[in-house]
Amino acid sequence: MTDITVEFRKYDGRLSARWTATRLGADAHGTWLATAEGIRVESADGGWNTRFPYVLCVPQHAWWTATFCRPPGPEVYCDVSTPAQWAADGTEVRIVDLDLDVVRLPGVDPHIEDEDEFAVHQEHFGYPEHVVAEARSSCSWLYEAVRRQSPAELFSSAYLPWLARV
Repeated sequence: MTDITVEFRKYDGRLSARWTATRLGADAHGTWLATAEGIRVESADGGWNTRFPYVLCVPQHAWWTATFCRPPGPEVYCDVSTPAQWAADGTEVRIVDLDLDVVRLPGVDPHIEDEDEFAVHQEHFGYPEHVVAEARSSCSWLYEAVRRQSPAELFSSAYLPWLARV
């Protein structure tokens, strides 16, 4: 297992979150990174320590990432983002957060967060049309995928063996 620096930035380049995770492996869904409880996360606003363990699935070319948490965290937290960019040596992944999130809390239907922030940043940062279209399309797809909960889907069971390793 290898340490990986995970870096999320906003579209204007500001740091959203940076922390060190552990690479667990990869499958058809993407690369799986584990973060233990108590890990320090740096941000432009100072930072925080993680309150629960989780795994992050970083798909290869998708406009999103998916975080799967142990209690008391949300079951699923998906960030709509630009496709991940990996360092040549594989020890760092950089992602641009496009504000929209799809969140599923235990026992509750998913909901979309930060639509207002997306609208403000779209104007403020001048998101190109293709970025807006990809973000909206990814958000819609994620909402349906998280809501559906088919046993064969990433968002209902495929993450469980990875989460069990944290």
